[in-house]
Amino acid sequence: MITLRILLLIGFGGGIGSIFRYLTASLVHKYYAGIFPLATLLINVLGSFLIGIIFGAIERHELSNPDLKFLFITGFCGGYTTFSAFAFENFSLFQSNETFTALAYIGLSLFLGLFATWAGIALVK
Repeated sequence: MITLRILLLIGFGGGIGSIFRYLTASLVHKYYAGIFPLATLLINVLGSFLIGIIFGAIERHELSNPDLKFLFITGFCGGYTTFSAFAFENFSLFQSNETFTALAYIGLSLFLGLFATWAGIALVK
């Protein structure tokens, strides 16, 4: 059940994650001006690493409080990068021996994401 408490936890965590995303990108752009999207790559990799650490810590210490997941995983990591959720979901699928589902999810996400971006740009031109 979605409650105001859950929405506030996600919103607070997401706001902080978004601020950290901006700060990370600003720091990278201060020292790197190349064409390769290094800031986004680093943010996606770091976000994936963080979601692994957070989830692993919650599981290892048997912290069953769902508020932690809403605040840190859905909120902070979601605000920092949604790629972290994508990476974690695929990791979980591979761990569950759902290889075909994981590969389909990866392929569809890339193809449909690129297509949707193209369609959105084409629509407003």
